[in-house]
Amino acid sequence: MQNKDKFFDDLAKLFQNAVGVAQDAGQEAENLFRGFVERQLADMNLVDREEVEAVRDMAIKAREENEALAARVAELERVVVADTASDEGNAEEIEPAGDPEGGEAESSEE
Repeated sequence: MQNKDKFFDDLAKLFQNAVGVAQDAGQEAENLFRGFVERQLADMNLVDREEVEAVRDMAIKAREENEALAARVAELERVVVADTASDEGNAEEIEPAGDPEGGEAESSEE
């Protein structure tokens, strides 16, 4: 009976060792693959997530500043038109510098 127990104990140890070797081989393969992928990505000159987020934040800030400046210019144009119209008493002939439809104002000089 003791001989059977020893056999099964030895067999269990053998399987435990085999599982340990298989796990080590799996970890080694994973490390090799990870190193290969990291080298390939480094050679591709890809940007980091942090860099993309920094550029995105800069674009958002620039867009907000642009909208604020556009609103400020529109307000200043309104004030200039109102002041000029009140000075001359003829608001119909005075137009703001920019055309709201995106076209350019025509010049009367030729």
